[in-house]
Amino acid sequence: MGHNHDHGHNHTHGANKKVLLISFIIITSYMIVEAIGGYLTNSLALLSDAGHMLSDSISLAIALLAFMFGEKAASYSKTYGYKRFEILAAVLNGVTLILIALFIFYEAIQRFANPPEVATTGMLIISVIGLAINILVAWIMMRGGDTEDNLNMRGAYLHVLSDMLGSVGAIIAALLIMFFGWGWADPLASVIVALLVLRSGYYVTKAAIHVLMEGTPSNVDVQDIIQTIKHTRGVQSIHDLHIWTITSGTNALSCHAVVDEQLKIADSENILREIEHNLEHKGIRHVTIQLETAAHKHDNSVLCKIKNEESHHHH
Repeated sequence: MGHNHDHGHNHTHGANKKVLLISFIIITSYMIVEAIGGYLTNSLALLSDAGHMLSDSISLAIALLAFMFGEKAASYSKTYGYKRFEILAAVLNGVTLILIALFIFYEAIQRFANPPEVATTGMLIISVIGLAINILVAWIMMRGGDTEDNLNMRGAYLHVLSDMLGSVGAIIAALLIMFFGWGWADPLASVIVALLVLRSGYYVTKAAIHVLMEGTPSNVDVQDIIQTIKHTRGVQSIHDLHIWTITSGTNALSCHAVVDEQLKIADSENILREIEHNLEHKGIRHVTIQLETAAHKHDNSVLCKIKNEESHHHH
């Protein structure tokens, strides 16, 4: 089922890995330069940007590992393989961003109270180079990677984008200190960076946790899916419906469908084939449907109602 789709999926998978590796090398190299520069010029804006780049570097490494782990074959102990590792990586990525943002806030508050001397020329040069590098990496990711649908790749890309804004903040702060002597511009720029970091961290974490909670994929319209299955010739009704995401780009569905008890197996096959074909066009690649007759005991609700053991015994 869906071999043509899988070929495309593997292609983007390989492209994502290559893009991540190139981006990781560039970002990590420059992060070291920026951290040393921030320390030497005494600029919190640069240090916070370097801290952000460190989280970038870590997130790219995690994302890369996630793709490698994701390729490991399924086994009896892990029937889906390691595909979920990618989502765990995205959670870790998001939480790291949130923690870094909180640390920058704390540091900035200290600096607002007594702004230290900042070597502005060095700060300006390093920020400009940083901006150029972030633009390069963002461009590489946009051109070669799947930053739309792949949660892991999107997390790494968001890191780089907010990093780019961090460099812009550091440049403006350096110019303000140079021309107006506004020492507070440095901690202010770092607070703005922290807000951006916090925002992207929140969204990446939220999306990844939604996947771990087996939430309905955002690109799937449940009502539309229900109608598609119900309107398939031979299907009387459906229940016990579940739609979830295994990993980015791989949505799954399982349900029970009530059919006529006189139906031949060959006809059942045709019904399943038609449903699978229709659902694949709606972004669901992994379909498991249990066919049963009206005599089979079931709840009338479309969604599954799992009763816990206690209530079951009591009943």
